[in-house]
Amino acid sequence: MSGAATDAPELSRREFARWMWRQVTSMRTALLLLLLLALVAIPGSVLPQASVDARAVEAYRLAHPELAPWLDRLGLFHTYTSVWFSAVYLLLMVSLVGCIVPRTIAYAKAYAARPPNAPANFSRMPASSVHQVDVPDVDAAVQRARNVLGRARIDVRERDGVTELSAESGQLREFGNLVFHLAVVGVLVGVAVGSLYGYRGAVVVTEGDDFSNVLTQYDDFASGALFDREALPPFAIHLDAVDARFQLTGPQRGAPRSFAARGTWSVGTSADQEKSFDIRVNHPLKIGRTSVFLIGQGYAPVFKVTDAEGEVVFEDAVPFLPADATYTSSGVVKVPDAQPEGLGFQGFFLPTAITVGDDKAPISAFPAAANPLVGLFVFRGDLGLDTGRPQSVFMLDKTRLTQLENKDGTPLRVSLSPGQVADLPGGGSIQFVEVRQFARLQVSSSPFAWLPLGATILGVGGLVLSLLIRPRRTWVRVSRTVIEVAALDRITRGGGDLDDHVRRVAEAVLPSPGQEET
Repeated sequence: MSGAATDAPELSRREFARWMWRQVTSMRTALLLLLLLALVAIPGSVLPQASVDARAVEAYRLAHPELAPWLDRLGLFHTYTSVWFSAVYLLLMVSLVGCIVPRTIAYAKAYAARPPNAPANFSRMPASSVHQVDVPDVDAAVQRARNVLGRARIDVRERDGVTELSAESGQLREFGNLVFHLAVVGVLVGVAVGSLYGYRGAVVVTEGDDFSNVLTQYDDFASGALFDREALPPFAIHLDAVDARFQLTGPQRGAPRSFAARGTWSVGTSADQEKSFDIRVNHPLKIGRTSVFLIGQGYAPVFKVTDAEGEVVFEDAVPFLPADATYTSSGVVKVPDAQPEGLGFQGFFLPTAITVGDDKAPISAFPAAANPLVGLFVFRGDLGLDTGRPQSVFMLDKTRLTQLENKDGTPLRVSLSPGQVADLPGGGSIQFVEVRQFARLQVSSSPFAWLPLGATILGVGGLVLSLLIRPRRTWVRVSRTVIEVAALDRITRGGGDLDDHVRRVAEAVLPSPGQEET
């Protein structure tokens, strides 16, 4: 052995920080982070998001009571504002900026520099040719080379009686790469700025009801850190009707075909300037920079509740949350003002109720309201609305409630069709008055939306440039007796035309037979 091997010296803190920075800002890391961002965004596409459709999140919690709390702890119902998504997002932006800046500087220097000198031995190039020929006019041959190389960057040098032409083309490829990566940063910045200055809220509006664009009327509302909540644009919407159409026949019977919400809207307090609207899926209502989207619909049965003292204590439409393709819906009715105790009702709504067999519970056979039916369990007691803790409108806190029972001890369930009334034990009644529909509307404003859109268009253009353009270097050496041509593709691709390119340049540079000296 020649001697004991010595360990490499440890990196200092500054050297280690520099090494880490180079790793973070490498193109490989940027691509990995871009892939990771796509992966961590998957839960936002698979699971309902509270910022988009809080009702769907509530339905998911009801359907998966054991899994939902764990998903909530992981922030999967708020994917795009979660800590882990934001960390990947910011790290990707840092990596891209750290990668783009030095590449841009290097590109600017390379673009301003002269094309590289011709190699000493052309035969070592991937494609080359040598022509022993008398050249009567070297300058004319060089000019012919200029003409055939067109828009390439050209530099001509003379050395020892030999004229060398160096040409470089395809530098727009690297420019396209830079534009593409800058466009990715532009999209990220545009989305971030839009999130900081924008807002998004969701509200359920029943047919015949109104909505004013104030915070107190939203079911859920989220805004960016720099958005002024007192600056909500003043407008009001009156919902006249919700139109839902479903496939009536065939193998896709019951599949949705169209949804629309119709009504009027006005700005400020000028009701005399009302304008009609027809909101459809992917066709929102535009009010200035605010968009109103139709993101869902369902049924809102109208109930009339009378307490034991004969007073009407509740009469309103109650949205029931659809749970399946036939619009089997669940919901609760809360009547805290009933005397002597509050009343609570929890159950289901079936748009087209049918019964299969004698002893089976009814089910919904079709999503349209052809034979509506509600089934409700009845509770009496303290609904817990005065505790100060927020409650979901689709859940009933049964902690201090007593479920009413039949004489045989089974839970009391009332089944009602429109117009029917059921008397309650201990006094009072509930009536299923009629069926209305509701629309789930999303009101949102995303300022600077043109920035990610413009960046996307530029990114596509840059990507096309980077895919179609081939960077190439060409050299021509001309003397009185020899013409040499060589070329090098800086990006190797299968099926290239490098040999054809060298042949075309040589044919253009060579003098015509009548010009050759004998």
